[in-house]
Amino acid sequence: MSRIRKTFASLKRAGRGGFIPFITAGDPDLTTTELLLIELAAAGADVIELGVPFSDPVADGETIQRASERALRKGVTLPHALTCVARARQRIDVPIVLFSYFNPLLQFGEERLAIEARQAGIDGVLVTDLIPEEAHSWTKTLLQHELDPIFLVAPTTSDQRLAEIARQARGFIYAVSRAGVTGAQDEMPRDAEVLVKRVRAVSDLPVAVGFGVSTAEQVREVWRFADAVVVGSAIVREIERLSGNPDLIDQVGHFTRSLIAPKQICPATLR
Repeated sequence: MSRIRKTFASLKRAGRGGFIPFITAGDPDLTTTELLLIELAAAGADVIELGVPFSDPVADGETIQRASERALRKGVTLPHALTCVARARQRIDVPIVLFSYFNPLLQFGEERLAIEARQAGIDGVLVTDLIPEEAHSWTKTLLQHELDPIFLVAPTTSDQRLAEIARQARGFIYAVSRAGVTGAQDEMPRDAEVLVKRVRAVSDLPVAVGFGVSTAEQVREVWRFADAVVVGSAIVREIERLSGNPDLIDQVGHFTRSLIAPKQICPATLR
């Protein structure tokens, strides 16, 4: 059983929802990223998503696009992200998912990526723009190296594609709360809960909901019907706001704790 599956099994036994923060590697710099990984784990993250900077992040809103741009201007690439994880892994045991578009991974090499990601301490890889019909070789390579292939599903995903994703996915399935790009929003759409139910009809994997979750109230709302919640843009926005502040690490940790404290019973894990 992978570290991700063990984490979700533990969450289910405890009857609480999981919390998955997202940050971009190299924003504002690699040293800070390493310290943020450690701080997010200490703040209560159950899984952490680490984004690989990319020049054309079409699934991301302005906040995460700017984070990628800042990292790329400093020359941060996929190997830097892996090195950052390897260094942080010496101090934390929280599962880490590499979050990327396919182009940087393809350029790096599928087999090489799987080997070096595993060596660095990565637990799973989520490729935002790789459709399941074209992912069989990729999925096989990841599984051979004991990495969980994580897939996105959206309200617009067909039942046929949901079934194909369920056959290939491991660890958990990431349900996008709405059609469109990442970014904070005022309230959670009804589509998110409907999508989670559709996923559960074809898979017994845990379901995490993201895209737009930015407040403690929204976190608790997602926990009502999903196994975990993903918060990205709201945390990245705090990093941007605090850039240059010597207290950035502590303040991002404080913000993260404010989103998940007190951790509450998650009805979705009790089903």
